[in-house]
Amino acid sequence: MMEINQDTLDLIKEFEGFRAKAYKCPAGVWTIGYGTTAAAGVGIEPKAGMTITEDEAEDFLEKTLEQFGQQIKPAITAPINNNEYGAFISLAYNIGPGAFRKSSALRLFNAGDKAGAAKSILMWNKAGGKVLNGLVRRREAEKKLFLKAIEIPDEEEISSKHRTSLAQSKTMQASTLDIATKAGAGVTALAALDGNAQYIVLGFLGLSVLFTLWIMRERLQKWAGGIR
Repeated sequence: MMEINQDTLDLIKEFEGFRAKAYKCPAGVWTIGYGTTAAAGVGIEPKAGMTITEDEAEDFLEKTLEQFGQQIKPAITAPINNNEYGAFISLAYNIGPGAFRKSSALRLFNAGDKAGAAKSILMWNKAGGKVLNGLVRRREAEKKLFLKAIEIPDEEEISSKHRTSLAQSKTMQASTLDIATKAGAGVTALAALDGNAQYIVLGFLGLSVLFTLWIMRERLQKWAGGIR
């Protein structure tokens, strides 16, 4: 499954750099945020004086990368993981999807030569016929991401999470059963009281239920935050 992961976003953001104010790139195209232009077709047309926030810039970047992904996915015919895909997305975002589809990096990858594909990423380090240090560093970062292994939780970690989830479920079940039991006993006792006493008891019961629900909510929030 080809998805843009956080490592990919971080890499592209690092090398594109954030610009809150619209500017003209070396090619004379109005650009903003993390290298977003009107050609991206993501709902913004940078122009003189325009400014955006960093959050807005990241949103436009993610939309742009999704579009780039749609353009290069059909050309990827070999099985691919998200780190390899991320490296290709970053490369395509920098050199253009057309150039990427014609690249030896893609050709070698589809042929099953991942080592050759990783080396071929490094070839795209020139602009105007000259090697640029910034492109050299970016290609090295893309190669590193391409070769980075996908982390898969081991069986012990999965088992631990399952046990924790099961324990939480049983605790919740016990709490629910306790509330139901107390409620049943309360109804029986309530029937033996007169009118005014019933109102008083009902008030206390209502407060008890609300307090119990509050405790359960706090416990759920702690579980969600990783606090046991």
